[in-house]
Amino acid sequence: MKAIQTFLPTLRNLTKEQSFMLTILVVNGGNYLYNLLLGRILGPAAFADAAVLITFLLIVSFIGMTFQIVTAKYAVLFHESKFTLFMRWMSKRAIIIGTLAGIAIAVSSQYLQTVFNTKSSLMFIIFGAGLPIYFIMSINRGGYQGKDDLKKLSITYQAEMISRLFITLALLFAASFINTSVLVSVGILLSLFFGLIPFKRRVIINTTIAQAEKLDTKPIVTFFVLTAFYELTQIIINNSDILLVKHYFESEEAGLYASLALIGRVVYFVAWMFVMLLLPKVIRLKKEGVDTKPILLKYVGYITVLSTVIVLGAFLFPTLVVQLMFGNDYIAIAPLLWQYALATSVFAIANIFAYYFLSIGQYFPVVVSGLLGLTQIGLIVFFHDSLEQVVQVQIMAMLILFLFQLCFFFYHGKKNTHLN
Repeated sequence: MKAIQTFLPTLRNLTKEQSFMLTILVVNGGNYLYNLLLGRILGPAAFADAAVLITFLLIVSFIGMTFQIVTAKYAVLFHESKFTLFMRWMSKRAIIIGTLAGIAIAVSSQYLQTVFNTKSSLMFIIFGAGLPIYFIMSINRGGYQGKDDLKKLSITYQAEMISRLFITLALLFAASFINTSVLVSVGILLSLFFGLIPFKRRVIINTTIAQAEKLDTKPIVTFFVLTAFYELTQIIINNSDILLVKHYFESEEAGLYASLALIGRVVYFVAWMFVMLLLPKVIRLKKEGVDTKPILLKYVGYITVLSTVIVLGAFLFPTLVVQLMFGNDYIAIAPLLWQYALATSVFAIANIFAYYFLSIGQYFPVVVSGLLGLTQIGLIVFFHDSLEQVVQVQIMAMLILFLFQLCFFFYHGKKNTHLN
């Protein structure tokens, strides 16, 4: 009781940023619980199919982040009436792009089933149906992010996570006669509607904007394309390994690798909360003419400390971690845990630098990240004799990416010093 009495006042004294970070930790924990329960309930072979859907969701989340980042930027830069006009413009394009992408996935469902060795093609069709909703949800979140309304932004993540967890579990237990991957896809689709809460409906469909207000779309499209390109590199770097392993290895090994990836990526998921806080702050400080490097180094420090703790834990207690998270069926993957965590940690730190450069208008690192993403695919295609080899080539690619970002940061800082 005393512990609760001490804890509650501490929560009330948290800043809105600290509350948001705590919320994202809880949301990431819930998403992890979702993945862990799927792994335990389904077993390695069936979990491999579910992991394809989870990977597709991660891919979509990166595309959605393009909408979210662009919306967050212009929420900082535009005044209220112009931002309303911008939201309408973005929403129309989100619906069009989401619908076309959903149709493409539905048409390719049989092909996707063959490529990824899944037991159902219907799961891809159901998943594709949710893409327009997902992109609108991302724009809604971007508005809250840019306006620094972290409370409402937190609610959208909480609603999506909680609904996905409970809806999916309910479906798996109530309709066990249906293919499990289909049930997982239905759970994902339904959770997207909850992720719209709270929804700025009046902003997106408002028709009372002054006619004199005009929107210069050229810089918006330029930033959108560059952001989309960088997000594409994130898709390649962060998800190609699971899909390639599913293609090259048997279902049992693919399921083991999927569990490894889900455990090892914990640092990357946590790093996203720093990215969401960093980007609008850097844009706002740059707009005000304030030095942005200290805020970058602050967040890099946070991620470095967090990464070090996670990698050490994975190195010292790999078997215990795997047993606690997925059970004894996945013990074979334990020796690779610290190596995968190392690759993900290096990527997370490099990613903070990349988003910093994106927010201040330095796009050269984006191009290099894309090339390194393609290099990772090539390395796995040519070197996949074992799961250990797949992990090691990723460590190599991520170290090269990080070293480049670090060198560019010092070069950019030195160049600006000389100019000043």
